[in-house]
Amino acid sequence: MSKIAIITGGGSGIGLATAQRLLADGYQVHTLGLGEPEARVEGIHYQVLDVTSDAEVNGFFSRFERVDALVNAAGVIDHNREWQIDGFNRVLDVNLTAVLRISNAALPGLKVARGAVINFASMWGIFGSAKTPAYASSKAAISELTRCQAVAWAADGVRANAVAPGWILTQLSRRAYEDPTRSAGILSRIPMNAWGQPEDVANAIAFLASDSARYITGTTLAVDGGYSIA
Repeated sequence: MSKIAIITGGGSGIGLATAQRLLADGYQVHTLGLGEPEARVEGIHYQVLDVTSDAEVNGFFSRFERVDALVNAAGVIDHNREWQIDGFNRVLDVNLTAVLRISNAALPGLKVARGAVINFASMWGIFGSAKTPAYASSKAAISELTRCQAVAWAADGVRANAVAPGWILTQLSRRAYEDPTRSAGILSRIPMNAWGQPEDVANAIAFLASDSARYITGTTLAVDGGYSIA
């Protein structure tokens, strides 16, 4: 029987790279997202779903008796509205509340499989941000939610960890990458002197989902080339 991996935000960027990596590892992979994926990959199952909808989330997870790996990669950022209450709440609803909603819906299947949850924190959960207070706050909270999940679900054999990506080259970061001045400033802060690739984070997620990480829970793993310690 194939292991089952469910990935929110699995249609693009790091989520897509994670879906491809877990597929290569032999998982049956299901990705959830609001729109069409960046690229359709043979063997990956795609589902249009609103992670802020209780009805849609619960309806989807009712189809699964087991969930071996749950990756909560869906997220939003809104540079223009995060200091406004409605914009702040929208970002937290997707980046934080939806993670709890999805995880709770998956929990019965995770218990059956003694599975793993991998949430998405961020380097911005460590540093302050003048333009994205909601995003930074939500990502800091993800690390704490992950610790709470780890403690609460350990007795059922369910592990919970998070990854905190740094400067990873995706469509969201491409503008900074292609700006020579800004990119040089970023590289000067990264001890490994290189931008990360989506596959770097996907590899970390694959490890945390695997039996090789069976004694690891409640941690947030920085995948940032040393940016957060420099």
